[in-house]
Amino acid sequence: MNDPATITALLRAEAARLGFDLAGVCRAEAPPLERFRQWCEAGYAGQMHYLPDRWEAYQSPQSVLDGAQSMLVLTMNYSSAPAPDLLPGQGRVSRYAYGECDYHDLIHTALKQLKRYYLSLAPAGQVRGVVDTAPLLERDLAQLAGLGWRGKNTLLLNKRRGSQFFLAVLLCDEELAYDEPHQAAHCGECRACLDACPTNAFPAPYLLDATRCISYLTIELKGPIPEPLRAGIGDWMFGCDVCQDVCPWNRHAVAPALAELLPRDDLNPVNLTELFTLDDEAFRQRFRRTPLWRTKREGLLRNAAIVLGNRPGAHALAPLTRGLHDASAVVRGASAWALGQQSSPAARQLLQDQAAMETDDAVLAEIRQALAAE
Repeated sequence: MNDPATITALLRAEAARLGFDLAGVCRAEAPPLERFRQWCEAGYAGQMHYLPDRWEAYQSPQSVLDGAQSMLVLTMNYSSAPAPDLLPGQGRVSRYAYGECDYHDLIHTALKQLKRYYLSLAPAGQVRGVVDTAPLLERDLAQLAGLGWRGKNTLLLNKRRGSQFFLAVLLCDEELAYDEPHQAAHCGECRACLDACPTNAFPAPYLLDATRCISYLTIELKGPIPEPLRAGIGDWMFGCDVCQDVCPWNRHAVAPALAELLPRDDLNPVNLTELFTLDDEAFRQRFRRTPLWRTKREGLLRNAAIVLGNRPGAHALAPLTRGLHDASAVVRGASAWALGQQSSPAARQLLQDQAAMETDDAVLAEIRQALAAE
């Protein structure tokens, strides 16, 4: 077995070859969890019950890999290219999601190769690579591994890279050469991210109320989006980049090394009208291997309807008509609200006709509210 410094250097080099950008190393110990516990208890996790439900597991990386001694924390850049100006009937997708494939699949493939490389160095070793799904606080671990600091928008920031990257962790049972934790924060008096948030999702610096965050509302939330927050979603159909777009450190953002993370034409931006023509099978064929699959068809059409409501015009009438007659009550309710924003006789007639046949109480309430608002 190589000494810790040698094996660490070899792992860093292999990680770079596989498309990872930054790499830092820390001991396999949990970071302080009190802030995370308080955040969950305050209800800021919303419907993400899997976070507090795994509280015990978060207290030890050994719950992820028995016998873990070290963690190699890795970053992989995603596209820093801004979306083009939108035309009527189009919606925005967050940069991290408009590549050719689901980043989980891409990163897992790279981690599997890195695991094999580790085992070539330590044949009797134990190793596991994870991205997003394990009970690890990756941003806190990245700070312990010297990769950056938590910004006021709670994202990890790096002086040379900004925040537009994914985080992954390779856990292993050998001692590595550990980096010094990143101690300093470099946000200073800047509040650009806090002030720019369209839904006021930051009760205080360094504190995110996920239940108000556009990314949560358009991806994690099941069911209707709360009416007071719909206007703030603007043209974001999936995710949100606002707090990153305004961050001065993201002027250093670097393009991805892997072509699969470059923007896909039909996701940058998205034709919302076309989405309403997709049945379940067509939706599966188009989005199964992208991050947009997470919302399923119902969630994506709900989001598309909200965007059409926020950008009213004649272009919105045909897709919202389809949405108003969709099998999903969630889609019908969002479409009813969006038609209420159109302020047109045709939209009003559609709502009146649907009110006469609607059987879902929640959708009927949306229709009545939309009609009353005109």
